[in-house]
Amino acid sequence: MEAAALEFLKELLNTPSPSGFEGPGQGVVRRYVKSFADKVTTDSHGNVIAVKNPDAPLRLMYAGHVDQIGLLVQYIDADGFIYSQTIGGWDPQVLVGQKMVVWAAGGPINGIIARKPIHLLNDEERKQVVKTKDLWIDIGAKNKEEAAALVKVGDPVTMDLGFRPMLNNMASATAMDDKCGLWVVIEALRRASAKKLDCALYAVSTVQEEIGLRGAQTSAYSVDPHVGVAVDVTHATDCPTIDKKQEGDVKLGGGPVIYRGPNMNPVVVERLIKVAGQAEIAYQAAASGRATGTDANTMQTSRGGVATGLVSIPNRYMHSPVEMISLDDIDRAADLLAAFACDLKATDTFIP
Repeated sequence: MEAAALEFLKELLNTPSPSGFEGPGQGVVRRYVKSFADKVTTDSHGNVIAVKNPDAPLRLMYAGHVDQIGLLVQYIDADGFIYSQTIGGWDPQVLVGQKMVVWAAGGPINGIIARKPIHLLNDEERKQVVKTKDLWIDIGAKNKEEAAALVKVGDPVTMDLGFRPMLNNMASATAMDDKCGLWVVIEALRRASAKKLDCALYAVSTVQEEIGLRGAQTSAYSVDPHVGVAVDVTHATDCPTIDKKQEGDVKLGGGPVIYRGPNMNPVVVERLIKVAGQAEIAYQAAASGRATGTDANTMQTSRGGVATGLVSIPNRYMHSPVEMISLDDIDRAADLLAAFACDLKATDTFIP
């Protein structure tokens, strides 16, 4: 992986982009793509759309979502403690004891989420599962007046951001879902732009995936692609307690995952597999018997239908502060999508 590409990933992961507040993350994307895309636009929904070779008759769209799960300030009590509602799907258990950041108008404000110390819990409290409504954010304010002078209802909140390198070229961070997938589609555009393209290649940083796949719906309608591939994370099953018979066999470092099933166009799937073989790119196979919870879902049914594929990045501990991926997997995924784009011809058909 080139140094500049790795720095781009780190900058993405260090920039807040909770659903509905993706602007800072989209600014990072725009700065990176402007040197190699022919055109970069941002629509009124907030999607950033970068394109190479826009006048080609066959349109290919890659989608990776920039938004991450977060919280939203709901209420400040008399003592200055902040209560919130969720943006996206949380397991409340992972919030306890976390360092948080409130992204207020005046700048970031550090906070924490904690609970009554274990020493003070009675027997009944120790048996209870923590609920989001019972958690609060402590920013150290003396009272409501001090907190409200800095924090407003509706301010977004994220976990403390950052990139942490691990052994064997692994990395951990909040919001690998789906900053690493977004990195793949942008890197695929950059790598393909240096080669001959017979298609118009659109790389879209989509918004609001975590609250209903909304950005992919609006951007796919605007781009009107013939072919589309979504890049998101999927559950790595190479850690304790996960049943591979139910969830499939997916490991970190094994390569990107090519999905098969009714949400995926079979011609696109076979083309991805063929290209992977030709380029000697390691990949893994997975299946989904229903519409996936990814941007591929809405891309497939846009307008009159889009021939859609799904390439996923193995991810341990999804929707937690310690999401973990292999940097080798995202590098291979970018190579795969670049090769797929360069393999397309204007006369190709994807009718099943």
